[in-house]
Amino acid sequence: MNAKTQALLLKIFFLLFAFNTLTLCIYFTSHSKTSPPTSPHRNPTSEKRFPFLENPHSSKPWPILPSYLPWSHSPVPPRSCEAYFGNGFTHRVDLFKPKPAGKLAGWFRCWYSETLQSSICEGGRVRMWPERIYMSRGGERIEEVIGRKEEMELPEFRSGAFELDGGEERVLADEKFLDRFVPEGEVQRHTMRALFGSFRVVSGSDFECKEWIEEPVLLVTRFEYANLFHTITDWYSAYVASRVVGLPNRPHLIFVDGHCKTTLEETWKALFSSLRYAKNFSGPVCFRHAIFSPLGYETVLFKGLTEGINCHGGSSHDLWLKPDDQKTARLSEFGEMVRAAFGFPVDRQVERPTSIHNILFVRREDYLAHPRHGGRVESRLTNEQEVFDALQNWASNHRECKVNLVNGLFAHMPMKEQLRAIQDASVIIGAHGAGLTHIISALPKTLILEIISSLFRRPHFALIAQWKGLEYHAINLSGSHADPEVVIEHLSRIMTSLGC
Repeated sequence: MNAKTQALLLKIFFLLFAFNTLTLCIYFTSHSKTSPPTSPHRNPTSEKRFPFLENPHSSKPWPILPSYLPWSHSPVPPRSCEAYFGNGFTHRVDLFKPKPAGKLAGWFRCWYSETLQSSICEGGRVRMWPERIYMSRGGERIEEVIGRKEEMELPEFRSGAFELDGGEERVLADEKFLDRFVPEGEVQRHTMRALFGSFRVVSGSDFECKEWIEEPVLLVTRFEYANLFHTITDWYSAYVASRVVGLPNRPHLIFVDGHCKTTLEETWKALFSSLRYAKNFSGPVCFRHAIFSPLGYETVLFKGLTEGINCHGGSSHDLWLKPDDQKTARLSEFGEMVRAAFGFPVDRQVERPTSIHNILFVRREDYLAHPRHGGRVESRLTNEQEVFDALQNWASNHRECKVNLVNGLFAHMPMKEQLRAIQDASVIIGAHGAGLTHIISALPKTLILEIISSLFRRPHFALIAQWKGLEYHAINLSGSHADPEVVIEHLSRIMTSLGC
């Protein structure tokens, strides 16, 4: 190799290195918008400051997600896909502005979405009084609280449950503000509206705390905390809130409810930095930066059940180059977030063998979901075992290519194994039920076959598949009994489309 060729190769190498460096800088800059200063003028000698846990650097970084697009406060068209999927919290309302330099005081503002009719609120120097929140302790083993009523688990906020250091005495949010920016809508018991209604601005001289939390904290109230579909709406809302306010790392969580522990807490802990219950604190606790997540009922996943949302899954790369109001990559981004939280690689496409296909049959099982649950699930497919056995026989005799039928007994599988089964599946099949919500984390070329009882014709999973850009098929039953031969016929056509 002559000197001229070596010099040319060296130039190409340095150009590629510079290009990659610039690309990474742009990516990390868009991922790590600076979190607003909660109180840059604090006096370090007058306050005891504590990390959320023992490790002061315990906040987890955001993973690199291939489908990520920057979140901003720039206006987007109302009722566009970006607006529905959370990037439409653009109307800023300052309830309490930071004081001039040198004065120690809190701040509070909300970001309102006209499309979702919901607000993401955040504040600095916020104090929570657990004893002014009436609810059960929360976080207990389910066996310890069998029969406990739901009313005991949902929070009731007394005046001053939350306070803001403001140097004056007044209500933070009046009824006019709440009606405009935190409307009840169809939610019968809007816990976040009640929380904001309890907020008081108090004099800084009275702002004493037993504990100061330095890292950003996300406060969440949950309703149906043991059902996967409902919980994923809460996960998505918490994720969107974190992105909208521009947190540089994943926040810590506080559940402002009194629900007992469920297996789904495993995913809360994986997605975010840590988790505590409000009633775990023994006295007034203060937050340097508190973010209040909207209810899961106010996400697109619920809105889509009653509104016509004309959105389809698209590539983030294509949408970056050519934005389209009727396409979204946000659910793909969130699905990658869930997989990355459990250590699955998302920076490269998982290649499946073309001669071997996993068909995942998501099963409905009896399990103890919450203290008022009898342990038995409602049957959506009365002959599920018969259908599974028939499919197993069909798969074992399939000659065109090797087919593995995977028994998706999710109720008794760790979340990581559930996600692994979803990721490895070429086809996901199952009766209408919460377990199918996992298709949010499915890979782009996964095919979906839903068996739908006449009593449960709801669009949950057809919509998720549409918003993810997944190919979706349905078998609509006249009752709740499926003919195994009909299921096999549908599945055979799907496998033929895969060249099998």
